[in-house]
Amino acid sequence: MLLIPAIDLKTGQCVRLKQGRMEDDTVFSDDPVAMARRWVEAGARRLHLVDLDGAFAGSPKNRESIAAICAAFPDLPIQVGGGIRDEDTIEQYLAMGISYVIIGSKAVSDPHFVSDACLSFPGHVIVGLDAKDGMVAVDGWAKISNQSATDLARRFEQDGVSSIVFTDIARDGMMQGANMEATRALARA
Repeated sequence: MLLIPAIDLKTGQCVRLKQGRMEDDTVFSDDPVAMARRWVEAGARRLHLVDLDGAFAGSPKNRESIAAICAAFPDLPIQVGGGIRDEDTIEQYLAMGISYVIIGSKAVSDPHFVSDACLSFPGHVIVGLDAKDGMVAVDGWAKISNQSATDLARRFEQDGVSSIVFTDIARDGMMQGANMEATRALARA
């Protein structure tokens, strides 16, 4: 089993949101590299970074912090999501040392983008499915789509994504643990 610690970035700080609400955050550190170091020293074999500002804006906003983490840990696999909506952004992230990019909102609005990205960047594309009551949310969880997480997971598996990252919005940041029922249903899909 691979446990992947997450570092959520907002205005260059390491934060935790409650159910994706940008105004309801807890700041854990002003130093993302130091936070990453703590996880690495604890035994992390991969890091999951989320550019929260980028998720809401539609383009990366915490690139400097992400680049600093990559530079500090060049041999550590790192996956990043939040605001990845074009191939130029994917190329830039891979060039700075990111191992995997996570496509979320764009995967829902333009599923062919995922297919194309998987062909252009084989083995480097992860799809992020963030769901509320089984339906995928987009644009920093501000909108709920009409597409189910399980239907999209089936589709993207056929496209050749490296993996799928699933988040149950209702539980995120609430310290209630994972929604095993929803996760199990998605895994079976």
